[in-house]
Amino acid sequence: MNRTAETLARFGLTLQILKTALAAAISWFVATSLLHAEYPYFAALAAILTVQVTVADSVEKATQRIIGIVGGVMISMLMGHWFKIGAISIFLVILIGMGISKALRMNPQIISQVAISSFLVLAFGQTQEGYAFARIIETIIGSTIAVILNALIVPKNAIPDVKSSITTFSSLSATTLKSLNTLLDDHGSKRKTGRSEVDALVKETDNCHQTLQLAEQSLKYNPLLTRERTRIKRLSVSVTKLEHITVQIRGIRRGLADLQLNPVFKQEYSNIAQFKVAMEATANCIATFGQTIVDSSEINLSRLKKAIQEARAEQAHCLTDLKGISSLETLRDVGGVLTDLSRIVAETERQNPIKEEPKA
Repeated sequence: MNRTAETLARFGLTLQILKTALAAAISWFVATSLLHAEYPYFAALAAILTVQVTVADSVEKATQRIIGIVGGVMISMLMGHWFKIGAISIFLVILIGMGISKALRMNPQIISQVAISSFLVLAFGQTQEGYAFARIIETIIGSTIAVILNALIVPKNAIPDVKSSITTFSSLSATTLKSLNTLLDDHGSKRKTGRSEVDALVKETDNCHQTLQLAEQSLKYNPLLTRERTRIKRLSVSVTKLEHITVQIRGIRRGLADLQLNPVFKQEYSNIAQFKVAMEATANCIATFGQTIVDSSEINLSRLKKAIQEARAEQAHCLTDLKGISSLETLRDVGGVLTDLSRIVAETERQNPIKEEPKA
């Protein structure tokens, strides 16, 4: 199936294009059979414009189009009592229709549809009896068929995209935390701040959120992917945890940047190597956490538990070294970094993954 889709896509025949063509053809057939209309353009046109990437988008487009055509028909029917088709009547009907829609703060798509519908009904409604009512019915038929086809024919499931994004996000979070170790080294006049690495992580956070939102939208109004909604909720909770971890990493960067400027730090805190080990152990915890989100197997759960224990142990070793610090400012900054590291581990150990149900 996937190979066939890839082959057709090379020739420009994507699944969405095939859905659009099929929805337009079926809408034309149904409208012709039901309404006995000679040229049911509105049915096919509604189907073409309604088919979108996700079912939720299709429902939104269908709603906009139906509201737009109803508004346009009402305005044209009112204007048709006083004006015949001409330049002045076309100007007035479009001006009034779009003006009222804008005043009611309707969607731009609805405003455009009101203008188109009012113009066409004004042009043909006076010569063809029942034209306005038939156009509304045709639009409803075309939009409904498009939504149904989009939901039933290979509906888009974006969960794999979310899992891939989470893997990238967690991996980058771990890498960023490890890279902050360099802030503890002596760079002389070329002082590193870690800002560019953290900025890249923040950008990846936004990318992961966007992927998650698209996935949630793809499952909306989709009866065939009901079970996937539970999975996406669990993934959403995990993404929130990773976002909290990102906040802690940003705090660690600021804390380490302050310690760089503190000459007392390296004099009173001699075991910087252990500090680095604790950060690396915490970073490994983040990476393992990301793997567990995507695949909650017994092996990954065991690895996560072990990583948490190691991170906790290494952080505890760092706490014993705080006794040698007499400067309150240094003690505050070092303690703040260790607190953030502890909070990161806390986020990962609150994970309570539920194994995915076997597919029927």
